[in-house]
Amino acid sequence: MQEQFTVFLQGILTEPDQCIAYLPLLSEQQRREILLEWNDTQVDDPQDKCIHQLFESQVDLTPDAVAVVFENQQLTYSQLNCQANQLAHYLRSHGVGADVLVGICVERSLEMVVGLLGILKAGGAYVPIDPEYPQERLTFMLEDAQVSVLLSQQKLVEKLQTHQENIVCLDTAWQLISQLSPENLISEVQGHNLGYVIYTSGSTGQPKGVAMNQLALCNLLLWQRQNVTISSGAKTLQFAPISFDVSFQEIFSTWCSGGTLLLIGEQLRREPLAVLGLLQEQAVERLFLPFVGLQQLAEVAIERELVISNLRQIITAGEQLQITPAISQWLSQLTDCTLHNHYGPSESHVVTSFTLTNSVETWPLLPPIGRPIANTQLYILDENLQPVPVGVPGELHIGGVGLARGYLNRPELTQEKFIANPFSTYPNSRLYKTGDLARYLPDGNIEYLGRSDNQVKIRGFRIELGEIETVLSQYPHVQASCVIVREDIPGDKRLVAYIVSQKEQRATVSELRSFLTQKLPEYMGPQAFVILDSLPLTPNGKVDRRALPIPDLHAELTDQYVAPRTPTEEILSLIWAQVLKLEQVGIHDNFFTFGGHSLLATQLVSRIRTSFKVELPLRSLFAAPTVAQLSPHIQRLQQQELELTSPPILPRDENAELPLSYAQQRLWFLDQLQPNSSLLILKVYLLP
Repeated sequence: MQEQFTVFLQGILTEPDQCIAYLPLLSEQQRREILLEWNDTQVDDPQDKCIHQLFESQVDLTPDAVAVVFENQQLTYSQLNCQANQLAHYLRSHGVGADVLVGICVERSLEMVVGLLGILKAGGAYVPIDPEYPQERLTFMLEDAQVSVLLSQQKLVEKLQTHQENIVCLDTAWQLISQLSPENLISEVQGHNLGYVIYTSGSTGQPKGVAMNQLALCNLLLWQRQNVTISSGAKTLQFAPISFDVSFQEIFSTWCSGGTLLLIGEQLRREPLAVLGLLQEQAVERLFLPFVGLQQLAEVAIERELVISNLRQIITAGEQLQITPAISQWLSQLTDCTLHNHYGPSESHVVTSFTLTNSVETWPLLPPIGRPIANTQLYILDENLQPVPVGVPGELHIGGVGLARGYLNRPELTQEKFIANPFSTYPNSRLYKTGDLARYLPDGNIEYLGRSDNQVKIRGFRIELGEIETVLSQYPHVQASCVIVREDIPGDKRLVAYIVSQKEQRATVSELRSFLTQKLPEYMGPQAFVILDSLPLTPNGKVDRRALPIPDLHAELTDQYVAPRTPTEEILSLIWAQVLKLEQVGIHDNFFTFGGHSLLATQLVSRIRTSFKVELPLRSLFAAPTVAQLSPHIQRLQQQELELTSPPILPRDENAELPLSYAQQRLWFLDQLQPNSSLLILKVYLLP
């Protein structure tokens, strides 16, 4: 601090007419360290390589190695290459070439990865479309991207009604495609051409497409390959949806290093216990997960005492990594596994890496995001684009070859977010303004501090709060709205929407939920709604977000509360209330309507399994999200367990301890969950 103040005073003396905001705080040595030494990441960049060519080089090395496995199907590198080539020849015949966008809307399957690779081999850029998205969002993305061809499957055609003439169903059209040449195509694609366009949440009410070029993606793949610490041929679990950028890293970093990609079905992917079983059964060595996914696996692994012996690398990205007690305990058992924390927005892909070393007990609660990867520069700047000293917060800016081209069809937004790099001598060098707050640590690592705007990350999903507000404003009876993230319970982030209804017609919560379901993905739906007469304002006339009240879910519950009718429903209602942090839950109250999400769902199912001694799949909760719906399912599972395990009736020693009856067990369990509860009071009537 003293040195910075001295530099500041010297600046005043040297340039007395200079605006204070532009006076230096860093000495020449500090400036050189921050701007140059910590950004000295240059290596030979892959100017002459494209993604599919890196894959083809690996095919030459290991043609008979297994490239991908899905359920009981698999393809070797040679087989995958041939099928992708046949699809590429087909796409070429339909006009696909450099910078031509090709949509892909498929379920998890071998067709999914053949489709991605075939598009790249044809020279095009893929546009992944999640078939789970609402119809309106899906249609917007296809129309905005103006895809020339849309790869899909017959079962999904009904959802793609507006693009029927462009659809190629990979399952039904494969007989024709398989007749084409299996040979590699001659490619004229270069580093500046596009590799993919992936849509992310946008503040205007519509998603925006991030256009990523080949050079940026190849740079990531080569850096990843040079930093691989797992064995050749190792299996990597493909966990992320292809509509998220980390899926590219999962898939192509595996194929560029000779590994085997293990695809997992959508239902299994939602089951932490099933994922753990697959990791063990398939001897998976590498796993990419957002923090929330890692937390879910750790909790279940600790509960079930599961140690995944073959796991060597866990790579987490997407939101702030936290070393929770469950993660700490699980990782301490995985003695041969290394945890890596990656950071990178969609506009640049991964740009930093931090490896947690030494004993787990020494790891910080919030690990830093690390240092820049190859051919990447990071700058932490103030609002005047001046570098800040070590320890001082500023906005993180990204430079180097890893930047996206910009936003598809959004030149103004591209110009706003991608600015000229004032620290580079290279022509046309740019910086991306991330909106993320960060600071340098003394050793040069970077610590993430949060956002400077209304963009948030919840459970690994990037969300612009403004997009939710814009969609809410489209509802006829909404006069004004504000959406924020609340963390009233530590570790439980929730989206909360505050609504001002029109006086003539009040909007109801159920109507708003239904409306948003048709417009936004499930992960963007608020967990709570608060109806207000007006939004609190600051003296400047802006919404005072700090003055917004804590949501009262009980108010939404009160009018429709129906009490439990059976012992099973009583226990389920108590578990529901404990997990959701509510005083009471009725048998018809939807778990997800009242604040439930994927992480809490895992906790709920875990408690149900423990309480009822049944193997309840997580997907059962999504199919039956109320106590009334789930109770019969649990009773059926209990009956099945009883039929399988019922022992023969034998005489018992009269001095032996007798087990509790089911009614007695119920009373004991209810007392453990809620001591001194009125549920345990027996009503006695004395007759005269």
